Amino acid sequence: MKEHRARQAADREKLGAGWANTGRVFTQEEGSWLRPSHVTDRFTELAEEIALPPVRLHDLRHAAAMLMYAGGGDLHYIKSTLGHSGIQITSDTYLNLLPQVDKAVAEAAAKLVPLQRSKKIVGTPTHARGPGRGIRGLCSKPW
Repeated sequence: MKEHRARQAADREKLGAGWANTGRVFTQEEGSWLRPSHVTDRFTELAEEIALPPVRLHDLRHAAAMLMYAGGGDLHYIKSTLGHSGIQITSDTYLNLLPQVDKAVAEAAAKLVPLQRSKKIVGTPTHARGPGRGIRGLCSKPW
């Protein structure tokens, strides 16, 4: 990035008043905005040069989001990173793309649920304990 900024400063100095001061980090040689199609075309050229499988530039956005999610990233952080207006867009787009993550989450949740009670509950049946007290019958320890 430092090298890029140095090249950009040299271009700005060389062009003087001809430099388009857009404030952007990545620009055309004279400082004007990059056309999205120019970036996409150059990405395609570079991908072909290094023999990547066919991949669109936008696919990298999806890959980054899925990797963040698979790595345990918070949906609100992913939403902000992608610039989505609402979390619904993020969850609808990315949560169903990695079933192995969903499986891992389900398995982790299942480990929290005991398979059997450690002690048998002795005493009055849960339904006989009175209103609002039924949940206490699920625990072997007094409240």
